Amino acid sequence: MRSSTGSAGATAFDGAVAGGLRPPTALFVNVEADVFDAPLPPEHADALRQATRHLKVLYEVTERGLSERPAELLAEVERVRALGFGIAIDDLGTDWRSLALLPFIRPDVVKLDMALIQGPLTDAGLAMATAVRSYAGETGTQILAEGIETAEHEERADLFGAELGQGWRYGRPAPLLASTVPQLRPGARLVIDTRPIDLATPAAIALPATQRAITTKDALVRLSIAIERRANLTDEPSVVLGAFQEVRHFEVPSTRERFVHLAAGEAFVGAFGVGMPAAPAPGVRGAALAPNALLAGEWHIIVVGPHHAEALISRELDDDDVPEEQRRFEFLHTHDRELIVRCARSLMLNIVPAVARPGVDEGRRAA
Repeated sequence: MRSSTGSAGATAFDGAVAGGLRPPTALFVNVEADVFDAPLPPEHADALRQATRHLKVLYEVTERGLSERPAELLAEVERVRALGFGIAIDDLGTDWRSLALLPFIRPDVVKLDMALIQGPLTDAGLAMATAVRSYAGETGTQILAEGIETAEHEERADLFGAELGQGWRYGRPAPLLASTVPQLRPGARLVIDTRPIDLATPAAIALPATQRAITTKDALVRLSIAIERRANLTDEPSVVLGAFQEVRHFEVPSTRERFVHLAAGEAFVGAFGVGMPAAPAPGVRGAALAPNALLAGEWHIIVVGPHHAEALISRELDDDDVPEEQRRFEFLHTHDRELIVRCARSLMLNIVPAVARPGVDEGRRAA
């Protein structure tokens, strides 16, 4: 069942309970990103409890919401996952930037836009569907094809790797009757993983406790620039996140210029540091760190694309009275995609620090 609501599920929950739906039915609740975090009206609380007790509930967010507000959406997705709900990305297929952002949201279901199913089979559409299929194969995400009305549409959905389908071929809109609602097979899974994002800092996640590699700031700068340039050379949009300790390091003219250039072509570009403004450069999203934050002692450049990932993760050592360029850092340069995505998710959550998230690790801040 799929329903749309402007109050984060109220109408859908009421309708599901009134219609007598029971397991193993899945309830997809379509919400826009700007109302995703709206509180549920009290009069609908009982319906919410009953719906979540009896059904597999997945919130749908649109590809547009993912591309336009990825940091805010990530924070809200984590809040919803803590309640035990799944996440679906709706209408995927028109914006290549969304492919780089999928690993951050970790959708349980990806819904292919009906234009990919009903429209001409173009090279761009096939490339998009192939990339989604590759992501699903790596993560276990399930692909649902929208707009299936004919046998030809069904064949296209099969070509794109869809396991689930939605459209008039399977039924027209009608009053809800529990006896007519298609149900999941017993044991079928839609919600993959409700575990929260690792909230430790990237250095705490990635740097080994022993056998540390150590280098100077001067060497880190050269390596950072090389990673940024490689991100620019790829044909696919990426998420690029840079942690600079303090805003003054970002404001070096050559550094700022490189990030402006990155922001012009990448899916999302973020910069972190003490004193960092919300918009430190055109197209760059800034996140200010507290001076005593553990993250303020770390230096990172993280790149996550649909098919590639590269990162420099480092943490400053406690050296006294050394020249600026000779400050020492323990570091890791890696292409380990799984590790990089864990670090990138943790870093992205720092962009929206005001959003309440259950289980936020106080270890983000120094005692």
